[in-house]
Amino acid sequence: MSSQMSEVLWGRLLTHLCVLLLAVSLHAEIIDRIAVSVGNRVITTSELNLQIRVAAFLNGAKPDFTPAARRAMAQRMVEQTLIRQALESNSYPLPASSEVDPALQAFRGRFHPDPAEFARALAGAGITEQDLRSELLWQRTLTQFVDMRFRPGLQVTDAEIQQYFDQVVAPLAKAAHPGQPVNLDDYRSDIETKLTGDRADQEMDKWLQEARTRTEVVFHEEVFQ
Repeated sequence: MSSQMSEVLWGRLLTHLCVLLLAVSLHAEIIDRIAVSVGNRVITTSELNLQIRVAAFLNGAKPDFTPAARRAMAQRMVEQTLIRQALESNSYPLPASSEVDPALQAFRGRFHPDPAEFARALAGAGITEQDLRSELLWQRTLTQFVDMRFRPGLQVTDAEIQQYFDQVVAPLAKAAHPGQPVNLDDYRSDIETKLTGDRADQEMDKWLQEARTRTEVVFHEEVFQ
C-alpha cells in the first residue's frame, strides 16, 4: 500500500473517530442536561431521575416520571441544595454514615429480608445500595439540621397543650376506648413533642422561603415537559 493511500485511509479514520466522539458527547449532553440551576450549582436530569427511583423504592411504589412528579422532586432537591449550602457555610456537624445502618437494616428486614432478592430488587429499580444509604443519610442529616437550627428556644405553652388535647387527642382516645377515662398527663409529653415538631417545620418553611429569595433558582422547562 502506498504512503499516499495510507495517509488517505488514516485521514478518513480520524474523521470517523471525530464524528463518533462528537456523537457520543452530544448524546451524553442530552441525557444529562441541566434540570435546575440553584445559584452556582446545578441539578442534572440524571440526578433527578435517580432521586425519583430511590424515593419510589423506599416507598414501595413505581417510579413516577410524569412532568408533575419530576417538578415536585426537583422542588425538593432545590430545598436540599439550599440546606446543603447552609450546612457547609455554617460548619454544622454531619451524621456519620454508620448512623443509617439501623434504618437500612429495618427497611431490608421489612421489605427485602433475603439478600439475593434485595440485590435483584435494587437492580430492577436501577439503583444501588449506596444510593439508598445516601438518601437515608440525607434524611438523618435533615432531621439533625432542623433539631439544631430551629428547635432550640421553641416553647409550647400549657394552654396550647390543653387545646390540642381537648380538640384532637381526647376525642380520638374516647372513640378508641369508650367508657375509659382520658387524662391529659398521659399524653402531655407526646403532645408537646408533636407541637414542637410542627412549629419547627413551620420555621423551616419560612427559612427556605427566605433562602430562595436570596438565591437564583432557574427551572429549565424543557426537562419538565
